[in-house]
Amino acid sequence: MFLNGSSDIVHLRQSPDFRLSVNTLLRNGILPTNGDLQAQTEALASQVGPIALTFSTLIGKKVLEQLCQERHKFGVKSELFDGLKKGTTVVEFSSPNIAKKFHAGHLRSTIIGNFIANLKESLGNNVIRVNYLGDWGMQFGLLGAGFQLFGCQEKLKKNPLQHLFDVYVQVNKEAENNEVIGQAAREFFRRLEQQEHQALLLWKQFREITVEEYQQVYKRLGVHFDIYSGESFHQQQAQEVVQQLQRRGLLKTTEKGTGVVDLSSAGDMSSYSTVLRSDGTSLYITRDLAAALDRKERYNFDEMIYVTDKSQGIHFQQLFQILLAMGHSWAERCQHVPFGLVQGMKTRLGEVVFLEDVLDEARARMLRNMSQSKTTKEMVYPEDTAEKVGISALIVQDFKGPLGSDYKFDWDRILQAQGDTGVFLQYTHARLCSLIHRYGDGEEGAFDPSLLLDQRSISILQHLLRYDEVLYQSVQDLQPKHLVNFLMTLRLRLFSGVCTVLANGMKILGITPVEKM
Repeated sequence: MFLNGSSDIVHLRQSPDFRLSVNTLLRNGILPTNGDLQAQTEALASQVGPIALTFSTLIGKKVLEQLCQERHKFGVKSELFDGLKKGTTVVEFSSPNIAKKFHAGHLRSTIIGNFIANLKESLGNNVIRVNYLGDWGMQFGLLGAGFQLFGCQEKLKKNPLQHLFDVYVQVNKEAENNEVIGQAAREFFRRLEQQEHQALLLWKQFREITVEEYQQVYKRLGVHFDIYSGESFHQQQAQEVVQQLQRRGLLKTTEKGTGVVDLSSAGDMSSYSTVLRSDGTSLYITRDLAAALDRKERYNFDEMIYVTDKSQGIHFQQLFQILLAMGHSWAERCQHVPFGLVQGMKTRLGEVVFLEDVLDEARARMLRNMSQSKTTKEMVYPEDTAEKVGISALIVQDFKGPLGSDYKFDWDRILQAQGDTGVFLQYTHARLCSLIHRYGDGEEGAFDPSLLLDQRSISILQHLLRYDEVLYQSVQDLQPKHLVNFLMTLRLRLFSGVCTVLANGMKILGITPVEKM
């Protein structure tokens, strides 16, 4: 025990089991206000010293009892969360564009959104996971026109997304030097907006086959959605939003004929958002406004969180501003969680385009590493384990730093079995599971906390007690780095307790724990 001279707190060990505020002791008359404060606190510390072992024993007993009784609720029932408002949380994440293969760039939105949804859910919120697909807009006019020129139904059946991707690349190239194609694209999108049967039929085919393909990727990532929505669901409501803006006097028309909302504080149009094209068709933000209004009416959410890359920061700032201008105060409870870019993500085939290539590469590299390791045990499904561990490695690499930062992708560093990697997390959990299977977890027999008084055991107990603090910190700023750093410091001593918290924390991050490696 010692007195920390830089503060007003008496500490028990350098990682304190409890703290005593000297100011509080003075206010309550436990310490006299006159005399040598340094000498008084040192005397108090020497008097409290004999209870240290008893107190540590009580902590050990309390922690182990909680782990046995609460199991998967350990930490989340803390009084720390009593002040947090629990309600309905809508999380919009992933949100790829249909008619395109799942781009590797959408990986961050998918795993970050999954983490936020898991975290909110673990703390008792009713979470609605929304995948808001990019399934409307002028790009589908281009794709529709392109498919009519270069598409093939036979190729579409064999390899749907690859064929649509090839068509899209070809029509974009042709449109650069051919205004006729650009006009055809605008015409196709106009037909879509007017619900023309043939155009809508082709678009529906594109959407259905895309969602089916995406679900296979989400299954590999261990991610699910409650709702597959999209811009198309709100294209008619977008026109109603325009009418609401008009009725409130918020809609202005520029010389070019576009509809805009003035966002400038002085009302001088120095800052504005375009919500309508000159031909009367809707824009991305118009449909986002309609989607937000629809979700509030449908789910009566308490908060809504959008997870996209940081380049869309201005878009969401304008979205929330317009909602507030329309009189919707709940827009203050809407939040954009931005993230940075991943640099240098490559496979052996070259620059990465599709997420499936990344997942395949992670599995293949992990399988090779496992086969070369002398400590790897025989497994019934080695490929399944390699897949889970490889995905864990991708997630942990992504979550180690601030979400808003860009980071450099490095396969060798990500897949290392030692250090602060997802592979290490999985190895630790699998090793603990192996020890528990061999020796049992001690739940059925009595345990003696007095056996846990060595410094290492006390350190682990203190660390386990911080789990609720880490979750609280994570829910405040929605950054997974706190949980990753916490899990990395757990070690292989209190088998069942550490294993339970490690698994719970990994699941919140979106990682499926493996039991054998």
